[in-house]
Amino acid sequence: MKDTPEILYIVVPCYNEEEVLGETSSRLKAKMSALISEGRISDKSRVLFVDDGSKDKTWEIISGLNSSDKLFAGVKLSRNKGHQNALLAGLMTAREKADVTISMDADLQDDIDAIDKFLDKYDEGCEIVYGVRSSRAKDTAFKRGTANMFYNFMRLLGVDIINNHADYRLISRRALEALSEYKEVNIFLRGLVKQLGFKSDIVYYERNERFAGQSKYPLKKMLSFAFDGITSFSVKPIRMVTVVGFLVFLFSLGFIIYAIVQGILGNSQAGWSSLFCSIWFLSGIQIMAIGIVGEYIGKIYTEVKARPKYIIEKYINTEDTE
Repeated sequence: MKDTPEILYIVVPCYNEEEVLGETSSRLKAKMSALISEGRISDKSRVLFVDDGSKDKTWEIISGLNSSDKLFAGVKLSRNKGHQNALLAGLMTAREKADVTISMDADLQDDIDAIDKFLDKYDEGCEIVYGVRSSRAKDTAFKRGTANMFYNFMRLLGVDIINNHADYRLISRRALEALSEYKEVNIFLRGLVKQLGFKSDIVYYERNERFAGQSKYPLKKMLSFAFDGITSFSVKPIRMVTVVGFLVFLFSLGFIIYAIVQGILGNSQAGWSSLFCSIWFLSGIQIMAIGIVGEYIGKIYTEVKARPKYIIEKYINTEDTE
């Protein structure tokens, strides 16, 4: 344990979370109060809620929490920028004030009691601690299968990622300073944090059911998130297109030789079906290749414009001016 209690900021991105914020704030207050009374963290520690352009009463609730207890701080983004950007906004806001941060979702699926284990690892000298699900038994078979496919596919493409780790993690100020040096617009924090290279460890925890409300990551968003992660960290899909194109070329060459030989032997027959299938097959390959290359060009387009990843509209209790 550190000689002097250090300042902990728990960063919680929120998007339309009015149904859970009351319970989430209550449980986090109990946990933070216990840690402060034990002398594990400073009384300057905060719970920092980040409103990612919510359309419900999320920001009003955050403001009310701060009015009743200065333990709670808030950051309001000018518009919805997505979970990863909202999380980054919170981390960068906390960077100047906290010795250590812990990020977690607002839906209470992350086990709050695992925070103690995170801090144990931090006291042992870890700069980054990853919260990893100990089991997926509560998930549907479809979700378990797609999750395993995601992690295996990411690893196949050369992306360094930890299985069953989302965004429940501890990051020290030193690691956050290093993270702030990454300037890309298309961010995938699960991959970026792993690249920092500081001493790290894993804490396993049991993931709970969502307390209330609906998941903010339906299948469509999950697929988009997975594709963003792949294109942000690997160029292998483009190389795969080249390999597929070469294999199709070899197949076509072999088929041409076969057709010539059959013509010499007098066995040639008019075959509309084979021609039809060939055209559709090659057209599909071409369209897929153009799409993959176009996706990377689109990423380059957004990167070179270098637009801000988020714009903060308001601060509450973060020692900043509005």
